[in-house]
Order: sequence, then C-alpha cells, then structure tokens
Amino acid sequence: MSQVIMYKGFERFWHWTQALLIIVLLFSGFNLHGTHQFFAFEQAVNIHIISAWLLMGLWVFAIFWHLTTGEWKQYIPSSANKIIAMMKYYAMDIFLGGGHPHHKTRKEKLNPMQRMAYLSLHLVISPGIWISGLLYLFYPYWSDIGIGSWSLGGIALIHTAAAFALMAFLVVHLYLALTTSKEPLGYLKAMITGYEQE
Repeated sequence: MSQVIMYKGFERFWHWTQALLIIVLLFSGFNLHGTHQFFAFEQAVNIHIISAWLLMGLWVFAIFWHLTTGEWKQYIPSSANKIIAMMKYYAMDIFLGGGHPHHKTRKEKLNPMQRMAYLSLHLVISPGIWISGLLYLFYPYWSDIGIGSWSLGGIALIHTAAAFALMAFLVVHLYLALTTSKEPLGYLKAMITGYEQE
C-alpha cells in the first residue's frame, strides 16, 4: 500500500467550506426557531440568508467541478450484493474484526453505502433545502408568480425537515469518519492533507 492523493485541493476546500457553512446555517436556524438566543432575531436571519447564498454558490461550483472532472461517477449506485456486504460489515464485521468488503481507490473512493448516502444527499436533501429555502425567502413574491395559495407553514416544515435530515447526515458522517479508520483520525487527516493509503 502506498500513500496517494485521494482528495484533490478543490475537494478538500469544498468539503470544509461546505461543513462550516452547514454548521452556521444549522446554528442560525436553531436561533430562528427560538432554540437559543445567541444572536438577535434579525441578525440570525441575515447570517442565515448570507450563509445560504454562499452555500448555494459553492454547490454550483461543486456541481460544475463534478461534471467536468468526471467525479460524478463516484456516486453511481453499487449492486445490491455490495450494499448488503457493507451493511453486514457496519452491523457486525467491524466489531468482530472482519475484513472491509470495499477496497478504496482514487477511482472508487466511496463504498456502496456512502454512494447511496451521498446520492440521497445530492438528489433529495440538498434540493429540498434549496427549493424550500428559496420559496421561503421569496414569499412576498408568491402571488406574482402564481403560487400565492401555497402554505408558508408547509414550506417552512419541509425546510426544517430537510435541515434535520442534513444534520443527521452530518452527525453520522462525523461518527463514521472518526471511528472507522484503521489509524486514529485517519479519515480526518486524509481530508486535511489529501493523502491516504490506497
């Protein structure tokens, strides 16, 4: 096994910037819901809106990068057998010392379960946040575009549900990144330096 660049510079920049913006959005969102009062309400609104625009801009660049570099192929779902093998590994084999069913390479960085998780993040959770957030933000203009009969409360509920799904993804992602590497904090180091064993 040799050390290889597993994560390119833009991947690492995108990863950490996205993580920071999502944490800011979650923190300011909880402020808006009254869970805490760290910021004044108006300040929390401004922080939330600015962070959301920055994140959407970052996502546009990331989509462009994925499409132009071919990295989008990392998210193509695996066969059911491979997914079942990964589920068995995370449920039992990881605790019993069983071998990892997926060999990570530069061309196949994501294991079958990660592919499913990231695909759902990119195709369901993120669009749910984008669309509901933009609808919520542009509520005063709904009647101008013919959607004045929609429920603002329903849109807010969708936005909040998508935010909780994103938070759950973040928690599981952190847990697995910090606890499943062969060396302590190995995946965290890889996402900082870009280097990992292949």
